This record gives sequence, structure tokens and C-alpha cells, in this order.
Amino acid sequence: MTSGSGGISADAAAPETGWVRVCSRAELLPGEFRVVWDRDTAIAVFNIDGELYAVEDICTHDGGELAGGEVHGHEVECPRHGARFDLRTGAALCPPAYEPIAKFPVRIENDVVLTRDDRG
Repeated sequence: MTSGSGGISADAAAPETGWVRVCSRAELLPGEFRVVWDRDTAIAVFNIDGELYAVEDICTHDGGELAGGEVHGHEVECPRHGARFDLRTGAALCPPAYEPIAKFPVRIENDVVLTRDDRG
């Protein structure tokens, strides 16, 4: 899994909608990911075989970043201790993590990938 850029801040968001711009659709190819920030939340957006998934970029085991970890199908493996999470649901799939990660909505508008932390 590769990323074409560093994190993008919420300054790229449309303030009236709360959605954060990730990148153009063409800039997030299958097998790639991007990390953006919505206020103080890091969100990793993964392209798995053309489907986009957004999750909080933090392992619930010890707070390490998940982006950059190996991706196996729809699972991301924490590079620190090997915990795995389902990118579709956020579920923790194996120790040492037992708590799920937050998942977030993704939408495409005018060929731009958008996400947001919708936890309120």
C-alpha cells in the first residue's frame, strides 16, 4: 500500500459541509492510501480494488499509526504489533487490539474524494 502525499489538513474542507478534501479520484489508485486531518482526527483513506474506505489512523492497542501498515484484502495490519482491523467495519480482528477503530464516510463529488469525522 502506498501513499502519494503526506497529510492534508482540515483547512482543505468546505466549512459549510464539514467534508475534508482528500485528493482527486485519479490521485488515489487501487492499492494506495492518503491521510488527512479533520480537526484533531487523522483519517486514513484506502483504495481497495476501487472501493474507498476511511478509518481513524490510530491503532486501538497502543495509538500507533495504521497507514503504511500491510494491507491484506480488506484488512490493515498495524506495523507496530501486528493487530489487524477490517477496513469495511473497523472491527479489531486479532490481538493485541480488542477495540474497533472508528470508520468514516467517504464520498466523491466532482471527481474529488471527501471524508469527515462524523462522530459529532
